Amino acid sequence: MLRPSIDLAGGDAVQLVGGEALAINAGDPRPLMERFSRCGPVAVVDLDAALGKGDNRAVIAELSRLGSVVVGGGIRDVSTARELLDLGVRQLVIGTRATPEFLGQLPKERLIAALDARDGEVVVEGWTTGAGESIFERLERLKPYVAGFLVTVVEREGREVGADLELARELRERAPEHELILAGGIATPDEIAELDRLGIDAQVGMSLYRGTLDLADAFAAPLASDREDGLWPTLVCDESERALGLVYSSPESLRRSLETGRGWYQSRKRGLWEKGASSGATQEVVRVEPDCDRDALRFVVRQREGFCHTGTRTCFGEGRGLAGLEQTLRERAASAPQGSYTRRLFDDPGLLRAKLVEEATELALAESPEDVTHEAADLLYFAMARCRAAGVDLSQVERELDARATRVSRRAGEAKLDDPAAEAETEEVR
Repeated sequence: MLRPSIDLAGGDAVQLVGGEALAINAGDPRPLMERFSRCGPVAVVDLDAALGKGDNRAVIAELSRLGSVVVGGGIRDVSTARELLDLGVRQLVIGTRATPEFLGQLPKERLIAALDARDGEVVVEGWTTGAGESIFERLERLKPYVAGFLVTVVEREGREVGADLELARELRERAPEHELILAGGIATPDEIAELDRLGIDAQVGMSLYRGTLDLADAFAAPLASDREDGLWPTLVCDESERALGLVYSSPESLRRSLETGRGWYQSRKRGLWEKGASSGATQEVVRVEPDCDRDALRFVVRQREGFCHTGTRTCFGEGRGLAGLEQTLRERAASAPQGSYTRRLFDDPGLLRAKLVEEATELALAESPEDVTHEAADLLYFAMARCRAAGVDLSQVERELDARATRVSRRAGEAKLDDPAAEAETEEVR
């Protein structure tokens, strides 16, 4: 599949030819990130760090909050690598320091080795120094330490002269179990489709920036359809990946969705339509994903109001569990009558705070599975009410949990005893 690229220099998104001559300065990388991340993970390369001219760490932190990023460029010590992983970076691309000794200090599944090569020889230090080693020699040496490889053909990079498909086929033969990404010269949807058939992602920058390769065409290149009308069945999900309903996509509806960030679909009866254009139940497209066979899509969206034309949250009825509770609390926050308990919770922060402490204590003291279940449900109710009162969505909490799961630095996790009363209460619980 497509992997769009954002190269950073001085805080701006840029594109270089052959890693040397500046061809494009696209300015603020954030709008590009918002657009590109709808297609999945985005490659972010810190050119300043690669060349030893500072870094763009603060910008990378912002981009990682906008979508999934794979970061490379100038990662030459373990502390920097750990800091980036703790930011929520999906994977790191390690080039100059890609040695067994360095890589062995980091989680293998989060590492991609950069095989940047000019005329077959690996180059390092921002592509300025030959390493005296071929692509395949370094690939064999590093296989045990990384999840995959990013191979950049430097003499093709930024020149839109076409992908080296012969190299791609040999890479797949030599690394059948590893993730592979190819960069350098990729310029057409057909090349992206061929790479996908080999199980290789296409990292693309220059042709997307120049507009010679359309983002939607590049994303859709590997897709197929077994339907006579050529449409792709499309499962629409919320940010928690809970199904909202089934629709259909066409090349044009996909293009509009990726470009505008709004949900566009293809009705089998009414043609092209934008979700919520007439009802107000609009949606923001977070990302679009193909299934394993490339003949169906999943749209992950931020849905406003109910998704179904009947007004329910999903085409299968209202939400359940925490999603259903969140929906109920959202409705009650706007319409709960004065004097009701829900209204009291929203209007009296002291009451809500006291209930949270009370229910947390009762959960801590519960022993039987039944009591733990009951007290956990109570605590989750009041926790969700606290979130709703602060305008925090469940999806935000889930994103925070997901981000924490990616961290490699761990805290001791000792209890915080800030006052004598809390300490005494803890001693009683013990």
